[in-house]
Amino acid sequence: MGMYKYLQENWKNNKESLIKHNTMLWRKEPATIRIERPTRLDRARALGYKPKQGIILIRQRVERGGRQREKIRSGRKTRNFRRYKVLDMSYQTVAEQRAVEKYPNCEVLNSYYVGEDGEHYWYEVILVERAHPAIKKDKNLGWISNPVHKGRVFRGLTSSAKKSRGLRRKGKGAEKLRPSRQASFKRKLHQKIYPV
Repeated sequence: MGMYKYLQENWKNNKESLIKHNTMLWRKEPATIRIERPTRLDRARALGYKPKQGIILIRQRVERGGRQREKIRSGRKTRNFRRYKVLDMSYQTVAEQRAVEKYPNCEVLNSYYVGEDGEHYWYEVILVERAHPAIKKDKNLGWISNPVHKGRVFRGLTSSAKKSRGLRRKGKGAEKLRPSRQASFKRKLHQKIYPV
């Protein structure tokens, strides 16, 4: 077994004790914090992390319990009937978006889970500085400097967002998922209104 395989086995075997120890320290930190080294080196390297200039690691905290609207103050309005917002977004995608808001000159490469407690989830987000010369020259990461990839996390183009959108599935049963569920619905509606 290689070194990263041992690190992976260590995380699997000691996951609960590591998370319990880490979350006690992380609760006292700000929600978004830049870190020097990844907590899970094997996972970070698998997702494209390199210890080089232009790559930043962020540990992002996200509150659990769904998205809730403000308390209904007065009046019987139909928009008040549901307090919980139904988002087609995972906590991981929300964490990526919040991390990149603090670093607007960067793009999200990927992210991974590092811990949770009763109130929060923690994710480590790999950010890449678009305009850094070392990134532009890198043959594996240079693509992210292209303007077409700007704001990719807000357009559902990261790995966790594609999973939420159902784009990991192909073939039978996934006909309505591409290019998106909304686009597929609009196409069908257009065909009903204007049949060929």
